[in-house]
Amino acid sequence: MISLSDDQVRDLLPSPERAVELMHETLLALAGGSASVTPKSQVVHEPGGFANAMPAAWPERGLLGVKWVVVTPSNREHGREMIGGLMVLSGADGSTRATMDAAELTALRTAAVTGASLALDDRPIAFLGTGVQARSHARVIEALGRGPLTVWGRRADALEALRAWCAEHTPDLELRTTTGRAAALAGAGVVISGLPIGLQDSALSPGDVAPDATLLPIDYASVAGAEISRTGTVVADDPEQFESLRPLKHGEDYPRATGATGDLLRDGRPDGLVVAQNLGSGLGDVVLADVVARGAGA
Repeated sequence: MISLSDDQVRDLLPSPERAVELMHETLLALAGGSASVTPKSQVVHEPGGFANAMPAAWPERGLLGVKWVVVTPSNREHGREMIGGLMVLSGADGSTRATMDAAELTALRTAAVTGASLALDDRPIAFLGTGVQARSHARVIEALGRGPLTVWGRRADALEALRAWCAEHTPDLELRTTTGRAAALAGAGVVISGLPIGLQDSALSPGDVAPDATLLPIDYASVAGAEISRTGTVVADDPEQFESLRPLKHGEDYPRATGATGDLLRDGRPDGLVVAQNLGSGLGDVVLADVVARGAGA
């Protein structure tokens, strides 16, 4: 068994292009039922803090593993990371192939699922938020040649930091930034939202975006709230997990998913507004962890 740090994982992860291809395959597997996954199992360990277990298996590919993610809000008071995670990858015989830190893995998986979902809509992209996922998504969007990318943020200093980072790490991506949300949304066919989960003042109204926009939230209902989602088609990377989370994380009045994101990738996008919820299926983590482990010789 090997154990890998985040720095080692970063060096062994597949390219953004390859990660998108793998997440496309993963979304199709989730839609087709060839993988075995369960909704996230959650325990609470402090006020506002929780831990999730995310097991997944893909028998026909011999893949089996679980990601353990711990969210500890009180860490912010002590200058420590709020989110920690560990990936455990098992062999087909039940032995442990590898363990690895999960931060870099999760960042790429989330953005690569978005990247795979971009096949649904080739129109201009707006990203709401300036955090870690803005950077991960910039890498993927550059790799796919899908610029320009317009990023909205409330703080000019955060946007400037993002511009500096992208100038170094994604030099071929045309990046546009603005503190005006309406300006970011104007002309955007695709809206990716990466704001903190649980925000109460950031939900879109139907008139804020095109009536046939594609919303790709990674922040649950913070931006793609119930009001606008009821006007279109809602799908999810993992519909079973979505239904288990919907009452708690999205709200009882949030519409149910009518299918999987993989269904639309296979069969085509319906007319009108589409909301494709990227919840973070453990299967995507297992698939990428397998690439990392193979690269490390495990």
